[in-house]
Amino acid sequence: MSDGHAEHGYISDKAKYLARLKRIEGQARGISRMVDEEQYCVDILTQISALTSALQGVAIGLLDDHLKHCVADAARSGGAVADAKLEEASQAVARLVRS
Repeated sequence: MSDGHAEHGYISDKAKYLARLKRIEGQARGISRMVDEEQYCVDILTQISALTSALQGVAIGLLDDHLKHCVADAARSGGAVADAKLEEASQAVARLVRS
């Protein structure tokens, strides 16, 4: 990239991620509409579960790309950079597991 930032691993799948996020956005609006229309609670919970799964799918994809590109590149470099990237990845995994 010309702005001096390293290219992120997901950049080749950017369109795919954006399309998935737009669908997720639509799902969230649909859930809001369901609440506004006072639809059945279990139906709303089912849609929330689907939304949560969709977000987790995006998160897992981004994490996978991060590990294959950013972390792998840092590991090849070694030293403090590698240690920092591995710690950062570990913290990201921990956040995903807690959510």
